[in-house]
Amino acid sequence: MAKSSPARNASRSLTWLGVIVVALVLVLGGGVLFSSASWAPKLGLDLEGGTEIILAPQLAGGQKVTADELNQAVSIIRERVNASGVSEAQVSTQGSDNIVVSIPGTPDQATLNRIKSSSKLELRPVLLTGGPTNTFVGSNGKTTAYPSPAPTLQSTPTAKPTNGSDTSWVTPALQAEYDAFKCSSLKNATTNIAPEDKPLITCDDDLSVKYLLGPVEVEGSDISNATAGIVTDSSGNTTGQWAVNLVFNGQGTKDFTNVSERLYGFYSADSTDPRAQFAFVLDGKVLSAPAMQGAITNGKPQITGSFDQTSAQSLADQLKFGALPVSFKVQSSDTISATLGSAQLLSGLIAGAIGLLLVVIYTLFQYRLLGLVTITSLVVAALLTYLVIAILSWRIDYRLSLAGVAGLIVAIGFTADSFIVYFERIRDELRDGRSLESAVEAGWKRARRTIYASKSTNLLAAIVLYVLAVGNVQGFAFTLGVTTVLDVLIVILFTHPTLQLLARTRFFSSGNRWSGLDPTALGAVYRGAAQFRTAPGVSDSKRAASGKEAERRQTIAERKQAELVASGGSDAKKDEKES
Repeated sequence: MAKSSPARNASRSLTWLGVIVVALVLVLGGGVLFSSASWAPKLGLDLEGGTEIILAPQLAGGQKVTADELNQAVSIIRERVNASGVSEAQVSTQGSDNIVVSIPGTPDQATLNRIKSSSKLELRPVLLTGGPTNTFVGSNGKTTAYPSPAPTLQSTPTAKPTNGSDTSWVTPALQAEYDAFKCSSLKNATTNIAPEDKPLITCDDDLSVKYLLGPVEVEGSDISNATAGIVTDSSGNTTGQWAVNLVFNGQGTKDFTNVSERLYGFYSADSTDPRAQFAFVLDGKVLSAPAMQGAITNGKPQITGSFDQTSAQSLADQLKFGALPVSFKVQSSDTISATLGSAQLLSGLIAGAIGLLLVVIYTLFQYRLLGLVTITSLVVAALLTYLVIAILSWRIDYRLSLAGVAGLIVAIGFTADSFIVYFERIRDELRDGRSLESAVEAGWKRARRTIYASKSTNLLAAIVLYVLAVGNVQGFAFTLGVTTVLDVLIVILFTHPTLQLLARTRFFSSGNRWSGLDPTALGAVYRGAAQFRTAPGVSDSKRAASGKEAERRQTIAERKQAELVASGGSDAKKDEKES
């Protein structure tokens, strides 16, 4: 005999749930075998310990970093090391100058590079240079090599400079300093803390090309996005060269447009004027100094240089989250122990186990064997949650802190609440005189609206908390949001289908007293029209209570009908006496 539609739907839902579980297991297993994944979720700084890095600002002339600059740097570094907000990294200030970065576990080299490379980016026009060629991709997509010899100015104007490319910046003293400067001395120089409003003598990162640069004309903080990619030529063919693609904000686009239009005026295919070049200066070293071969008005320049995929992606990550207002150097880097440790984790797990046990006892007491559906649903929810958290630990560096454990414990109550709402709706339908199969379907239609509304509120609260908070609170909110979504998934794909199948069994459909769905135990069964059907053996007191309940649950139409019948009966008796 073919399955009924509810049973067929239930089998389909349970099949999909099985597919999801198997898929998660395969994904995690593949990550364990072929990547850096682990079967166990990663732990947070409070439970595992990690690495503590102290950054000290580098300032010229005894200057002091301001509170605003320090707070801005903390915010930027926090974004770099904890972009997803769930790795439980901590970034804070120490005293009035230093920044302390605490990272759980053993951070990879890319993360350490993002921290240790302060990435203060400046864009300066080139006044003098000497070395190999560079290129710049213009708005028209054209890329051309541009020679850059090291000329010496024959005369030095004494007029006040009007822009960053004005040769009036090059005084005889500055020219002499430039001529005497050796790139080998750059490691001991302080080019990364040079004043922004004055020229800068520096070299490229390979210490092979020397530059005399004008003052800063575009701030690195005006970069709104940065991505790594392979350079393509004007025909759309890839060159195999890695580059960093920048996107400026409104102010950066305006400033870069003005500079590119001015520098393009110095460009000529057969010219050697270095003033056509624009240098991207990262922490005092020239990362790239391409020639401006066209006015770039869209605010989307491209940095090329001696990049590979790793270095291009690392730089893009650093610049994407903003340029630091000042440069920092690593003052110390130490391994730190867990602030709480395994004892607190064990205490949290014990608290969760006690909470789970209380839920089990309550459901078995209140719903008898129907409570087994709650227990199995919680087991399936725990399995899904564990797999999802382990995968998130691998993919987005999610870390389970004590706050996250608290989120999982809270989720037990939220999950059980969904089952209770559903069970009570089924019981209401049984009191209305429906069969169990009909009660399961009707109860689900009523319960799911309540469940969706409740879970939407929980999810919204988790999202708001995640957006507004930082640190452990953000990890708690993330955990709560994940478990809320999984809760809805379990109710739809497991709890409801399981009840659909149980409703077809003799044990539950017959209303066995141990099923939790016994009509006698539930009391009178409402039939409508102010009448109840009561099961055999119901006491007189319970029948009387049923009568009162019937009167209370009458609809308006039923009340009017009852009043009309009562009124008609009185008039008939009056006429009979008069006759």
